[in-house]
Amino acid sequence: MIDPASVAPLGRTGLLISRLGIGGGSSFVRAGTDRGHVVSEAFAAGLRYFDTAPLYGEGASETTFGEALAPHSRDTFVVSTKVGREAEHRFDYSARNVTASIARSCARLHVASVDIALLHDVDPDMHEDFEQRFHEAVDEAYPALDRLRGEGKLRAIGVALKNPHVALRLLRARPFDCVMLAGAYTLLEHSSLDALLPWCVDHRVGVLLAAPFNTGILATGAVEGARYFYHPAPPDVMARVARIERICAHHAVPLAAAALQFPLAHPAIASVVVGHERAEDVARNVAFMRHPVPAAMWADLKQDGLLPAHAPT
Repeated sequence: MIDPASVAPLGRTGLLISRLGIGGGSSFVRAGTDRGHVVSEAFAAGLRYFDTAPLYGEGASETTFGEALAPHSRDTFVVSTKVGREAEHRFDYSARNVTASIARSCARLHVASVDIALLHDVDPDMHEDFEQRFHEAVDEAYPALDRLRGEGKLRAIGVALKNPHVALRLLRARPFDCVMLAGAYTLLEHSSLDALLPWCVDHRVGVLLAAPFNTGILATGAVEGARYFYHPAPPDVMARVARIERICAHHAVPLAAAALQFPLAHPAIASVVVGHERAEDVARNVAFMRHPVPAAMWADLKQDGLLPAHAPT
């Protein structure tokens, strides 16, 4: 059981992040005219961390957050946005673009500064010229963001991607404050456990875990059409989720409750960040966070080989 409105420190940044964050990605964009209600419902539930990016809805996500959060005092919420990915296939980590991007984001968000700026998708899956993009990110984008931090335009600098191995390489290349991992430490995915997350603990780098449902299947369960990393879930993933579901059901725990709470047991992870298509989805996930989860359930998942024995629970 976790209070979703409780806060945790984000590494060494001095920022306090609500344990459940509101994501402004594809689910939020699909909410359409209900997007503002999603933000209002989240704020009413005590949630105070909001993540967005210029990519999401071509700026519509940032604009909605800006309008919905405008009535609230700036010191009552934390907002992160991203730089370097302006559209689906358009990337630019140059110092000039990063500087302009933060200015555009601040205008859409109706704020003088953002709390966290994240380098978006410096990931081999996204770039044929990955090494060039990597060096552009660390040699141009990071120094530009550091200058903006000195000017008071942002407070923390991080990276946002799904590949934990590249995340660790980035963290070793420059003193980033935080990392947003997309689906890389969940009930299904444990590739961050042995290298990245311990490094983050040792170096006080905060971790934000986005996509805790792996884009669908850990919310819906192993049903026909279940999605896994934006694609139909393959048979082996469907079978694994079905086994997890059976153990959760034995302990009267909804699968989604286990999926939301599992990452937060790790000391590196400050928040799970979830997108919502409807305002009522916020209340549902708040309830899942508060659902009691017995220690015996985690033990059974480990006993059955579904979680690593050394994973914090």
